[in-house]
Amino acid sequence: MTPAQEIARRRTFAIISHPDAGKTTLTEKFLLYGNAVHLAGSVTARKNQRATTSDWMALEKQRGISVSSTVLQFDYEGHAVNLLDTPGHKDFSEDTYRVLTAVDAALMVIDSAKGIEPQTRKLFEVCRRRGVPIFTFMNKCDRPTLDPLALLDELESVLGLEPVAVTWPLGNGPSFKGVYDIRQKHVHLFERTPGGAFRAPEKVSDLSDESLREVLDPDAYAAAVEQLEMLDGAGHQFDLAAVHAGQQTPVFFGSAVNNFGVELLLQGFLTDSIPPTPRRSVAMHSPGLPAPTEARELPVTHEKFSGFVFKIQANMDPKHRDRIAFLRVCTGKFQRDMVVTHQRTGKNVRLSSSHKLFGQERETVDEAWPGDVIGLVGHDAFGIGDTLTEDRTIAFDEIPRFAPEVFAWLTNPTPADAKKYRSGLEQLLLEGVMQSFEVRFSPPGATLLAAVGPLQFEVVQARLENEYNAKSRLAPAPFEHLRWIEPHPSLDSPETLLMPGGVHLGTDKFDHPVVLFPNDWTMDYFTEKNPDLKLHAQPIELATT
Repeated sequence: MTPAQEIARRRTFAIISHPDAGKTTLTEKFLLYGNAVHLAGSVTARKNQRATTSDWMALEKQRGISVSSTVLQFDYEGHAVNLLDTPGHKDFSEDTYRVLTAVDAALMVIDSAKGIEPQTRKLFEVCRRRGVPIFTFMNKCDRPTLDPLALLDELESVLGLEPVAVTWPLGNGPSFKGVYDIRQKHVHLFERTPGGAFRAPEKVSDLSDESLREVLDPDAYAAAVEQLEMLDGAGHQFDLAAVHAGQQTPVFFGSAVNNFGVELLLQGFLTDSIPPTPRRSVAMHSPGLPAPTEARELPVTHEKFSGFVFKIQANMDPKHRDRIAFLRVCTGKFQRDMVVTHQRTGKNVRLSSSHKLFGQERETVDEAWPGDVIGLVGHDAFGIGDTLTEDRTIAFDEIPRFAPEVFAWLTNPTPADAKKYRSGLEQLLLEGVMQSFEVRFSPPGATLLAAVGPLQFEVVQARLENEYNAKSRLAPAPFEHLRWIEPHPSLDSPETLLMPGGVHLGTDKFDHPVVLFPNDWTMDYFTEKNPDLKLHAQPIELATT
């Protein structure tokens, strides 16, 4: 294949949803149809059944939830698929936001009995800001659902997306008998399979076929015909350009746990989604460059290799205590053992340990193309957001940071385990799942952790114990708000500031000054009494650009 053909067959996407909408279950079934796994696990499986491929942490298996993004790669009908399974729980949304910087499209899973839920809406807004095309799967049609026309209307009224139905449900809940493929004008009849473990058998016929009347009860058949006539007369016409622009969403119906409608969704998604898209290189002024560079858009066909790190994961192989940097290839061809520039440090590094990923499993990869996600092992200097490139004029600034919402002190209760505790905490903080801050007058030996949600603290404690054999003690910190402060001379003499009780100054990992408040009143008082200080809810590098 030519480089252009290799790039064109890539599809890199994330699945987003509210918790329990069926996101991880759908991920497993995609792997099943891609022949990546022969027997699909169920998130709600009994203890003697398989766990899901994408949920590999001990805590994920115990809780039946995803707490870390994982990459799953497989081939399907000529396409090279990079599927990123993300956490649905709001406490891990920061990890999901970062993953969305590395994809070219998103698949939104909606529980058709509940419609659009809060976390779905949050993640959709992130996709919208980035202009990511969105496809929609209305899941759990084998259970009682909302009216399918009402679900389409909600997509338009709540999210502002033009919905275009590609498949349509026949029946509802216990009376659900299959879906109608509107484009091909075929009916796919539903048959339940034990535990949803194997590919669902499908029978195909036309909507006017007499045999369909025998399968559907008269009311369900009449309702389906009437709804389809309404769609034909009043629904939006499919517009591929509008889909790629993120203005229109193709809608599919089915049941992921029963494997029904999944193959139609996968085929439709891969046909209509976009291959890797150009990325924007930011302006640079570096001593290593002969002249400053301007911000520019890089075509995927740019001959020099470049990519950025969007996630770091420690201990995917606990036996070796390794650390994987997940890199999205943006331009050029990646080749194992190639030497690239690590832009943040300016150093040249050899990428010798590169892997294709399948959940926790991995295999050595010798080459990769734009759109691919590869895992790089053994580079402790790599951080989230770092650019690796053969072209020193390329630098990406894709990764956002967020203001934390919950705070806690973490300490080591066992002095003999100090080395293990410190090493484990450093590794986990490098993953970027939460932030740590240096605080003046903090409790002895305590680290202030800050996160989007409290469940992240539980994950850190569980991983410290399971992966590093180091216990920890967690105590709530008396803070509700954190603000970044623009540099100001008065910060050199904090005693000159007027601060109410409970307010603490500190720094983030980049030594940017921050101030922590126990409540709204203290924040308002501090702002009023220190008018020369400019506070920002966003990290300072975002707030000042």
